[in-house]
Amino acid sequence: MKDLTVGREGKQIFRFALPMLAGNVFQQLYNIVDSIVVGKVIGKEALAAVGANFPLIFALISFVVGIAVGATVIIAQFFGAKQMDYVKRTIDTLYIFLFFAAIVLTTVGIVFSKFIFNLISLPDDVIGLAVDYFRVYAFGFIFFFGFQGTSAILRGLGDSLTPLYFLIISTLANVAFDILFVMGFGWGVKGVALATVIAQAGAFFTIVWYLNKYHVFLDISPLKMRFDKSIFKKSLKIGLPTGVQQTVVAIGFLALYRIVNMFGTTTIAAYSIAVRIDMIAGMPAMNFSAALSTFVGQNIGADKYERIKHGLNAAFGMTSVISIIVSIVVIVFAEPLMYLFTNDAGVVEVGKQYIHIVSGFYLLFSTMFIMNGVLRGAGDTFYPMVITILSLWVIRIPVSYILSQKLGSAGIWWGIPIAWAFGVAANFIYYKTGRWRSKVVVRHKHENK
Repeated sequence: MKDLTVGREGKQIFRFALPMLAGNVFQQLYNIVDSIVVGKVIGKEALAAVGANFPLIFALISFVVGIAVGATVIIAQFFGAKQMDYVKRTIDTLYIFLFFAAIVLTTVGIVFSKFIFNLISLPDDVIGLAVDYFRVYAFGFIFFFGFQGTSAILRGLGDSLTPLYFLIISTLANVAFDILFVMGFGWGVKGVALATVIAQAGAFFTIVWYLNKYHVFLDISPLKMRFDKSIFKKSLKIGLPTGVQQTVVAIGFLALYRIVNMFGTTTIAAYSIAVRIDMIAGMPAMNFSAALSTFVGQNIGADKYERIKHGLNAAFGMTSVISIIVSIVVIVFAEPLMYLFTNDAGVVEVGKQYIHIVSGFYLLFSTMFIMNGVLRGAGDTFYPMVITILSLWVIRIPVSYILSQKLGSAGIWWGIPIAWAFGVAANFIYYKTGRWRSKVVVRHKHENK
């Protein structure tokens, strides 16, 4: 556990973000290894099928993840205020919620997956493979939520290093099972999905064993857990806007896939690869944003608002430098990066087009996430929800569709940085109003007078 209310702000945020960044890179390696094995061994149809699963999986898990974000913010603020009993109550409540949510989503996903893939007009040569992949992958939701929930709890308590160790082991296991199931047993996309499920289960069970053995305070024991209605209501108040935001974004991604699907399997496969590269490139911004949220939450709990301003400036400076460097590297090495996933020249050309258009605007992406990090840490999630929905549904999707009619697939890609620019401007204006200060959970004596 780490107290982020003391010490140099930039140094604290950097040290806290670094293990999270490494952990998320390893977690993304699940998807990258899946895509490489599928693209190189099975073919572009299977690659498109695995890629098409991303928006559906995101749509199913996003609402639950949003609620978990609310609980994490509360944990960080209670921890900053040293109210440890409330920290424990919040942890118990989060685990109980995640367990039942996983059961519901697994059932719903398996029943409706084929209907959803048909709804977004996935090509006939892809849809069967996409359904096969999802129906195996869905059984891992309970392990995914369990591990992600545990990692989020530890981040709220200032520990971003412990989850990293278990992610590294899990990723290596995933790689080994991918090779065994696909190249050894010839199980195709089902083997890829099964490898991920086993790796996620291993990560969850081992981290719970470790915490129960070495962190008695957490005491992750199902029979001892108690659900706290009042804390869950607070989690909903903070997390519901984020959950709605994530769900609407996920549905928006499905809508975008429908536009992409108009251009055929080659474009779908290229988009699937480019999104993987984008996700890795965006990891620094997303993890510094998450680190900043915990930093803000703890310092609000400790009533140290001046540190929040210094923390924001430090995080913005660090992510700006990283984003510029990442943009240059990705653009320069666009072709070899694409060939890492596929040998299909047509897929590579479309992917390069995406990268050359989108990657030059990573600075906008990082700025948008850093601003969101401050607002989330304060518990203000409603306004970012509104901005995200407007950015996607009013800007990105309409612009992508209109430009695709004139510029082909390139028009879809141009809608991305245009939406980012809108998100940056809107979030900055709201931050300057200072209204986010009124959304905190922990109240101090001078605020109650």
